[in-house]
Amino acid sequence: MKIYFELNGEPVYTEIKPGEMLLDLLRRLGMKSVKEGCRTGECGACTVLLDGKPIRSCLTFAAKAKGHRITTLEGLGTPEDPHPLQEAFAEAGAVQCGFCTPGMILVAYHLLSHNPDPSPDEVRAAISGNLCRCTGYVKIVDAVLTAARWKREGKWRKER
Repeated sequence: MKIYFELNGEPVYTEIKPGEMLLDLLRRLGMKSVKEGCRTGECGACTVLLDGKPIRSCLTFAAKAKGHRITTLEGLGTPEDPHPLQEAFAEAGAVQCGFCTPGMILVAYHLLSHNPDPSPDEVRAAISGNLCRCTGYVKIVDAVLTAARWKREGKWRKER
């Protein structure tokens, strides 16, 4: 079956296999930030944004992308032009092994899109579905709060 969707702002026309999961399609399309962690939706490593809302791509059929906007970390920033959230994570030392980072950044992006001044408890609630085995979450919460402050101060560049 052929489907059309938008991936990180670019149109995609592609063939999908019956029963193919969005995680597998995105990896096939070269999206390396979308990680396979648990395949049960519990770890959050496969988080992407579907029309701006976080979803678990390991639990979502690829066909669900048809006609929608999918955003991965590659769509927020690049190594040459990082998104402020990526910069905040690096500055706060919230990256360690980095496996959970793409999903964490995407849920943080969603949070800050709706709440530019979250409390630490609101940040913890937003990231609660994303597991990190390295940091203990303190630096991740600090990074999100730093990015929120930068956003309120107008230091975010124009969105892509």
